[in-house]
Amino acid sequence: MDSDILKKAYSTSEFRSLGHRWVDLLADHLESSLQGTSEQVIRWHPPEDERIFWSQFMENGDPSKIAELLLERCIHIHHPRYMGHQISPIAPIGALTSLLGATLNNGMGIYEMGAAPTAMERVVTDMLCRKVGFDNKANGFLTSGGTLANLTALLSARQYLHRKHKDDEIKDDQLVVLVSEEAHYCIDRATKIMGLGASGIVKIPVDSNYRMRTDLLAEYLDTCKTNGVKVMAIVGSAPSTATGIYDDIAELGRLAAHHDIWFHIDGAHGGAAIFSDKYRSLLKGIEQADSVVIDGHKMMMMPSITTALLFKDGRNSDKKQTTCWRNRRKKTGTTSQNGPSNAPSI
Repeated sequence: MDSDILKKAYSTSEFRSLGHRWVDLLADHLESSLQGTSEQVIRWHPPEDERIFWSQFMENGDPSKIAELLLERCIHIHHPRYMGHQISPIAPIGALTSLLGATLNNGMGIYEMGAAPTAMERVVTDMLCRKVGFDNKANGFLTSGGTLANLTALLSARQYLHRKHKDDEIKDDQLVVLVSEEAHYCIDRATKIMGLGASGIVKIPVDSNYRMRTDLLAEYLDTCKTNGVKVMAIVGSAPSTATGIYDDIAELGRLAAHHDIWFHIDGAHGGAAIFSDKYRSLLKGIEQADSVVIDGHKMMMMPSITTALLFKDGRNSDKKQTTCWRNRRKKTGTTSQNGPSNAPSI
């Protein structure tokens, strides 16, 4: 590679100059957005038009104008008329810490790749565990989004179940997850990724307020037992994405404990209510969960995508998934990606 290109790419003077200019642009953008003086939240363009615009920019555009163009064409989520779809307005300090983290670019695959960030992650997740109500046996980690965090929690639930039953007594095509019919689609998708298939999820009806009917749960559990299906986990929504309704976390926790079933709470959207004196009651019983997911980019003004996965028993956060899966396939000969044929049909 041309050494002049590398020198330009790593020019600290250019970095300093461009950085100052972009921070000024962003500060002006935040000021006009927060005051509502910017013209509109979004200047809508059809997807194909947007693709063509940026394709042409890549070929003929002025690179020095990219910041201005992004400010012009992106959604202004700090504007008072922004409806709050999925992503919350970031606290400005979060933008600066993102810059700091991106510049240092310490990996966190192992401690030696990023000592300070790894320790900071533990400090943050320990604090969240305490807010949930877990004791000092708990821990967790950060992931890139609620979808991955929920999948990881269910993988841990499966590991826990197989360890409890000595790993070779239950086949994966006998496992199901119980969840509200209003639960986020990523739970359904997670069961398919895990190889449980379409029958690997059992959806419990909701009442007139879109809350899972816990009064039906015992019936569903009995049917699973009759059909030779093992319930791997019960998932509570906190809240449902589509309705904003929190399931009865306390009752779900009681039932899960009574039947010795892993209890997971998908609190991606509303788990941050643990910080609210006014709304924490919506999460009454959250400390009973075996695992909890909370998105930082939904209600905590963090950059997307930032999700915490918390475990009541920290030992469940680092059990090897792949090795156990391979061993289980060798022992059972399981290769099917289809769900259980004897799943409940209520």
